[in-house]
Amino acid sequence: MIQFWCVARSRTDGQYLVARSENSEPGKPPDRYLLVFKEHADLLGYLNRHAPDLAAQFAMESIAQSNLSAVLSRWSYQGIGLVEDPWLPIVSFTVMA
Repeated sequence: MIQFWCVARSRTDGQYLVARSENSEPGKPPDRYLLVFKEHADLLGYLNRHAPDLAAQFAMESIAQSNLSAVLSRWSYQGIGLVEDPWLPIVSFTVMA
């Protein structure tokens, strides 16, 4: 069975919704993790709760697990942030570089 992840993509510039970590090395850009959701409803709930004024600027997309590494590589993401609970939020980060 093919697993799909739900992601948010900006309608303006095509960028994906990401989480950024702070690096301890001065001058180094923050690590970026693609935020993924198990369900479209979780993604909508996350946007409506944490960025209601920006929610309309994002489109929902589905990415197959088999295509995930290509997306991470193309956009230079360090891994994924799986949003476990969109309301709190609780995010589990996985490095996939």
